[in-house]
Amino acid sequence: MEPELSISRNIAASPEAAYAALTDVTRMGEWSPENHTNEWKEVSQAEIGARWVGHNRNGDKEWSTESRVSELVPNERFYFECLAPTFNDFHFANWGFDIEATADGCQVTQHWQDLRPDAIKGDGTISGVTDRVAHNKAGMEATLAALASVLES
Repeated sequence: MEPELSISRNIAASPEAAYAALTDVTRMGEWSPENHTNEWKEVSQAEIGARWVGHNRNGDKEWSTESRVSELVPNERFYFECLAPTFNDFHFANWGFDIEATADGCQVTQHWQDLRPDAIKGDGTISGVTDRVAHNKAGMEATLAALASVLES
């Protein structure tokens, strides 16, 4: 994946702890400011091809998407594709996390790649977000800060 945006944070927790937390998508609402609830479809844990439904919120806007695990390397990488099932599984974004061991824990890097056509970028109809890059940058920083807070407590 060639990310459009990547944000990194050092976390005083093992790569194993970070990987376990990130791949349990049912916990994402603990640290994401936009995604509040996820549930697996037909599986109960991350595996290549596994899908889940994610529920998101921004102000008074709420929407759901489906995601599919695309890359999975234990304690190192978790990537997934975001799909719009109502539009024939239109693949509109890639998200991912890389985890690298450090002397005092790990560095987690969150990646995002926007695959939407230019014609619908900045529309804001579904999410209320007109500047997705700035919105996601702030959200990714908040996500990694909250993840660190949970893992370091």
